[in-house]
Amino acid sequence: MPKIGLWNTAPTKHSLFEDVQGVFTGTVLAALGVMLLTKAGLVTGGVTGMAFLLHYAFGWSFGLGFFLINLPFYYLAYVRMGRAFTLKTFASVALLSLLTQVQPKLLEIGYINPVWAAVLGGLLIGMGMLALFRHRASLGGIGILALYLQDRFGWRAGLVQLAIDLCILAMAFFVKSPVIVACSVLGALALNFFIAVNHRTDRYIAM
Repeated sequence: MPKIGLWNTAPTKHSLFEDVQGVFTGTVLAALGVMLLTKAGLVTGGVTGMAFLLHYAFGWSFGLGFFLINLPFYYLAYVRMGRAFTLKTFASVALLSLLTQVQPKLLEIGYINPVWAAVLGGLLIGMGMLALFRHRASLGGIGILALYLQDRFGWRAGLVQLAIDLCILAMAFFVKSPVIVACSVLGALALNFFIAVNHRTDRYIAM
């Protein structure tokens, strides 16, 4: 039991087993959230939002676009966060790309209201990202770039990420109706609010 990490009351590093299940579970939750957003035709911020825009504007596969857009960010991840973080992030990105291709064959959703899709999809992606963060992994992309620019130029990472997300959501007006864009903003708010409230290192003792 100690190897799995049950009943620990002092700070401890995650075992390999814990990291594997954490990365897998977080990615599966995020993939389900992405599926709900896709079903309702919504967009979100970050690399996920870029992949959505390519999917809606040019018919690109979301999974392929998500995987390819993330490629340039792995160098920054390695420089900023180290090899272990980069490898786990690569695994989560590759798995999410695969799941978005396979999942529609395993689960079919007939209809979902765009507002509910935004809230539920945003929360599921937020829960998935939180699980990844707690196992020192991520879904790649803009967050890594924001941290790098903060280190290099002193730009505040949160403001950088917010500015980029707003640009992505603004571009959604070219491919989606104002109502869908408004729902997409709601989903992005749900995602980021969940992360802001729950991602606190002072409340989580594992490393």
